[in-house]
Amino acid sequence: MTTSTDAPPLTLGAAGLATGFAVSGVVHLVRPETFEPLVPRALPARTALIKGSGVAELVCAAGLLHPRTRPAAGLASAALLVGVFPGNVTMAWRARRSRNQAYRWGTVARLPLQLPLIRIALRAAGR
Repeated sequence: MTTSTDAPPLTLGAAGLATGFAVSGVVHLVRPETFEPLVPRALPARTALIKGSGVAELVCAAGLLHPRTRPAAGLASAALLVGVFPGNVTMAWRARRSRNQAYRWGTVARLPLQLPLIRIALRAAGR
């Protein structure tokens, strides 16, 4: 069992990831329609999936902040980031027709940012 002293330290990157997850998790719960463009149309229960991913983000955020849960939360965070990546690709694909160029480019620019976020999550896990 991992003790507080065995846990990787809370780095600035992990704290930032926790903050991002916390903010995004709240928005998932309060305004789930914001995330509907990320969910592939073929998936059922889209609102439930959005709210469920918001809860997962909040759990990961809280877990990253506590030394005892940081290793497991780091792994869960990496898995969550991998899991939502197809939604980010879907959003970028759908945004290609948007007249809002900043939105269109933002959806594309966020795709390669997933890799450093996954790396931060794995470091928080001690990997």
